[in-house]
Amino acid sequence: MDAAYVFAVAFRLDPDGTAVDPDRFEATMEIPAGEPGTDGWLFFRDRLWRGEIGDEPSFRTLASDRLGVEVTEASFRELRTDREHLDALRSAIGDDLARFNADSVDEVVRKYLGSSVHVRGE
Repeated sequence: MDAAYVFAVAFRLDPDGTAVDPDRFEATMEIPAGEPGTDGWLFFRDRLWRGEIGDEPSFRTLASDRLGVEVTEASFRELRTDREHLDALRSAIGDDLARFNADSVDEVVRKYLGSSVHVRGE
């Protein structure tokens, strides 16, 4: 299984006593998706809402910690996944719909990921 949450991030460099040009950079950041049903698999529920970052300031802090620079902007792009991971994710969601306050797996996927799921290898 292979899957990652993909984000666009922007950050600035402001080193002491040094000028940098450009001082703003943009990059793509991928956070590996946890295997469904294991620790960390609920990242989408905790961080996303309708295909957008649910709490951008909190996410920028997380991204800054992981990248070692101050992230000034961030946006969610997609869950990039293979079919095996997506099937396992849908199955894990279906096993515990009450956790998501939803009536169907499709509702949960739309509620958190919007239409931002990209299945590779199809």
